[in-house]
Amino acid sequence: MAKTYIDTVKYLVYTNVDIGGLVEKPDVVGAIFGQTEGLLGDELDLRDLQKNGRIGRIEVDLAGREGRTVGTIKIPSSLDMVETCIIAAALETVDRIGPCEARLKVMKVEDTRNLKRKALVDRAKSLLKNLLVDEIPESKEISDMVRDEVKMAEIVEYGPDRLSAGPGVARNDELILVEGRADVVNMLKNDITNVIAIGGAKVPRSIPELSKKKEVTAFLDGDRGGDIILNELVQGGVDVEFVARAPQGKEVEELTRKELIKCIRSKVPYEDSSAQKAQRRYEERPDFRKKFPVRKPEFQAREEQTVPEEPERDRPYEQERIEFERPDSPPVVDRPVILEPVAPAPIPMPVPRQAQRPQEAAPRAAGHHDMQFLMKELDGLNNTLSAKFYGAGSEKMAEMKVRDVIKSLEDSRDVQAIVFDGIITQRLVDLAANKGVKVLVGVKIGNVNKRPPGIEIATKGSS
Repeated sequence: MAKTYIDTVKYLVYTNVDIGGLVEKPDVVGAIFGQTEGLLGDELDLRDLQKNGRIGRIEVDLAGREGRTVGTIKIPSSLDMVETCIIAAALETVDRIGPCEARLKVMKVEDTRNLKRKALVDRAKSLLKNLLVDEIPESKEISDMVRDEVKMAEIVEYGPDRLSAGPGVARNDELILVEGRADVVNMLKNDITNVIAIGGAKVPRSIPELSKKKEVTAFLDGDRGGDIILNELVQGGVDVEFVARAPQGKEVEELTRKELIKCIRSKVPYEDSSAQKAQRRYEERPDFRKKFPVRKPEFQAREEQTVPEEPERDRPYEQERIEFERPDSPPVVDRPVILEPVAPAPIPMPVPRQAQRPQEAAPRAAGHHDMQFLMKELDGLNNTLSAKFYGAGSEKMAEMKVRDVIKSLEDSRDVQAIVFDGIITQRLVDLAANKGVKVLVGVKIGNVNKRPPGIEIATKGSS
């Protein structure tokens, strides 16, 4: 019985067969064995080679076509190259299969080890690439690894809270607040040393003390957690001048050097930050407060003040329009369609001009006696994060939180002096000058590069 499989297939002989009649597969195999028997001697006899496992099972694939039979014969061989080619040439000597004439033509002798060689070469390339890229670092990578380890060793612990910080916190006038230690590590890797970590949602005691001495920038992640931490910082007494945010969905510890520098350069004043705008939206919309309640009771106290403000704010504009119109002019039927232009300078209406008359006496608020009074008022607001508006006669007009100063000043008139427990910014100075404010008193002054004429700025410790 012929052996079905051989141990090692080195070559595969492909032969086309064309028979002048209809025959079966056993007829083809019998003709091959019969007509090659004794042709090549005892050493290359196909029957003996197949019994010894040197030649594999002969596979025949036939199909009848118009009274003829055509197909393919495949013979696997484990002989060497020369002996295999001799066996292939012997197949072409078969000229009859059964009672029909036949013609056998060897198409090719395929070396099956070529596929193994190709797979071997591909695998060797893959292993070599992995060795060069992953296992053996380049000199630049070694330098970067050493440099990163040195920078990580520069992390210091600041204050009694043992906060993770960079070595430049103590000697630099500007301070960058980040959320955690990983953010500090990433900043140090990119040569930014004036950074300190908050270490959680609860504000440590060291941070408010530092913020009174330095210009603080809060560098937060680009998610909702960044807004929560910013609110915690402000409510915890931290004087935040600027806010920088990572791109949406990213964290500070993931940013590259270019992204870090771009985010820090794109910082905005705290009054313009998204958290401040969200807080204003919270105060102005009762449905938003009902959907997102908070722990702080001060929002609930403001809720009663925000509802009646809208009709009271609209009433003076309606009165001004009625007084400005000529007596013989027809009544305005559809008032909401008429839009009043908003300009920094006051509109020359009779009512605004009458309202500006008391401001002529405002220089009295900048006198030495009144300045002492305002400085005493500033001492009384210490650590309250509150502000007060004063009129021409040093009478108190309104009191609000520091974060509401910009909004309240935009809606107020005849304010001659402002005293608040906060930092004087360029935006506040410009708005106060446009509103006719004569004196501006705060804890300290920020980056104010342009001081408009006609307004006096004073801070704690100034003469």
